[in-house]
Amino acid sequence: MPGAPLSTLAHHIDIAWLREAYRSTRKDAAVGVDGQTAAEYETKLETNLNSLLDRAKSGEHYRAPPVRRVYIPKGGDGKKMRPIGIPSFEDKVLQRAVAMVLEAVYEQGFLDCSYAFRPGRTAHQALAAVWKQAMGMGGCWVLEVDIEDFFGSLDKTKLREMLCQRIRDGVLVRLICKWLNAGVMEEGCIYYPESGVPQGGVVSPILSNVYLHEVLDLWFANQIRSRLRGQGYLTRFADDFVMTFEREEDARRMLDVLPKRFGKYGLRIHPTKTRLIRFYPPSSPSNSQGNESERQRSFDLLGLTHYWGRSRKGKWVVKQKTMKGRLRRALRCISEW
Repeated sequence: MPGAPLSTLAHHIDIAWLREAYRSTRKDAAVGVDGQTAAEYETKLETNLNSLLDRAKSGEHYRAPPVRRVYIPKGGDGKKMRPIGIPSFEDKVLQRAVAMVLEAVYEQGFLDCSYAFRPGRTAHQALAAVWKQAMGMGGCWVLEVDIEDFFGSLDKTKLREMLCQRIRDGVLVRLICKWLNAGVMEEGCIYYPESGVPQGGVVSPILSNVYLHEVLDLWFANQIRSRLRGQGYLTRFADDFVMTFEREEDARRMLDVLPKRFGKYGLRIHPTKTRLIRFYPPSSPSNSQGNESERQRSFDLLGLTHYWGRSRKGKWVVKQKTMKGRLRRALRCISEW
């Protein structure tokens, strides 16, 4: 029955499944806390994979090592840093194997508004969907939303409850719980965050999709859409999303209720990066931009700024250009090179 809990899934993870997970795992990525590289693991590949399979299935003999915390630049100025958790190589292989099972289970239930980390779906499709929505309505109200530290504030308890609605297999649930509670090593010290999943973990993308599918996608589709007085759309790529509305009143009600909805699940809407934008062509009767700046007349999504401009035929159309911060960063890298 579609949507029914599945209690027998671990039997799909056999030695052939692990070989495929190993093949799909990046071999040139940074190493985890054990320092083991892909080349070292490959020297005794069959022995290592058989040992990993036995330990994962037995449960008690498998211990998830902590992830190694590193920081990478965030944003165009290079001043802010984003924390990344790097699992050990063996953990990456096992997480890939479990993620492949979860993808097969959940993919059929994910909604069309979700585009990240899904087979056959890309960021370009998400951008095209937003373009089509704005053009189809001849202009709209755009709610540009930023979730503050999504991967770090995700509620582990609620995530386990969501998973158990579909996954009742003890082996898989136990493995996922071990990864959630494995801890983080930074500068030689290990600590155990009460919330969040490591950004950079192989299984983290599918877990984040499961979480936001319940928190945002289903809620918008089943409870919000029917209450709107005009058209309204959600387009999400991982934790980046925008909402487009035909009517201002719908957009403002969503802006009021969204923080309350997210608060129930441990998430916070960034107070300054979340904006409501009047997004209409300059010549539209619905547009009253006056002295608004370019920033107030456009919005950003997936590295691109969306704005109204003239087409070659002189018509107003939605155009996209690289965000200024990212363009400056790219030009700076070229100059340094």
